[in-house]
Amino acid sequence: MTKTAVVILNWNGVELLEQFLPSVIKYSNIEDAKIFVIDNNSTDNSVNFLQQKHPDIEIIKLDKNYGFAEGYNKGLQHITAEYYILLNSDIEVSSNWIEPVIELMDNNTQVAACMPKIRSYRNKRFFEHAGAAGGFIDRYGYPFCRGRILNIVEEDKAQYNNREEIFWATGACFFVRASLFAQFGGFDKDFFAHMEEIDLCWRFKNRGYKIMFEPQSVIYHVGGATLDYLNPHKTYLNFRNSLLMLYKNLSPKHFFQVFMIRMILDGIAALKFLLSMEFKNFFAVAKAHYSFYKMINNFISKRKELLKMNTIYNHKQINKKSIVYQFFIKKIHYYSDL
Repeated sequence: MTKTAVVILNWNGVELLEQFLPSVIKYSNIEDAKIFVIDNNSTDNSVNFLQQKHPDIEIIKLDKNYGFAEGYNKGLQHITAEYYILLNSDIEVSSNWIEPVIELMDNNTQVAACMPKIRSYRNKRFFEHAGAAGGFIDRYGYPFCRGRILNIVEEDKAQYNNREEIFWATGACFFVRASLFAQFGGFDKDFFAHMEEIDLCWRFKNRGYKIMFEPQSVIYHVGGATLDYLNPHKTYLNFRNSLLMLYKNLSPKHFFQVFMIRMILDGIAALKFLLSMEFKNFFAVAKAHYSFYKMINNFISKRKELLKMNTIYNHKQINKKSIVYQFFIKKIHYYSDL
């Protein structure tokens, strides 16, 4: 059994593989580590490129594009390892990016998942949007990071160089215990893409496990290589999946209050898109709510099953206030000011 499996999910990303795979190969050359590529039935030259240029990399071919969540679920069934490192194809890694994280997890069996520091590939002095120095959420399910609140990204001045327990680790570079990934059923395939890693981390935490940030490991993420951050389809997936995640994982004590306020906040967000003449994003929010109501019957049973197993709901990594209110009304744009 391989101790550490570096696993890249690919769909029509041959140009990204050509650009970023060399750094992964160069800096993943540690004892008992192996690189895999799960291919989501690409129609470009991805598979031929890997077979010809990198024959040592094992390719797991899927029969169709299953998206991020189910693509990883299906592909990882063919990989036996102690740890999975799920790595986006648009990431440049650096030396020593694996070792400190694995050492942390080896020394603490309560750590289910972990992430490195993520800086922007385009501007390497700054954090990157999708993860930065560790993920958190507010009580209404809106995610933010140390180093990034909504659309404000901070410069990395070593202000978050402490190892820290966080709420979620980014799917862009997701270190996870393989046994727990399988035990918890992996990512929720109904999410397709976006926020499935936050949902999984929330499920881990509700059962008493920890999610950690390790600053000694540093990677550089392009971000938005598949969907731009302002893409209406990404808006749709983020709003829909955030509602699904809340519905599954919220404490029974605060469920109805939180959901009612969240609906109001989403309405305000939709109105803001409308007044800004971002009509496609306005309709994306409306579509997200419509889809949520269509899917709710399936998620009722999921919530019931999770409630039987959950042991902890009060997490200090959930901001008790609204990050939207703090950002727009109180003008708090940096994590250190919260």
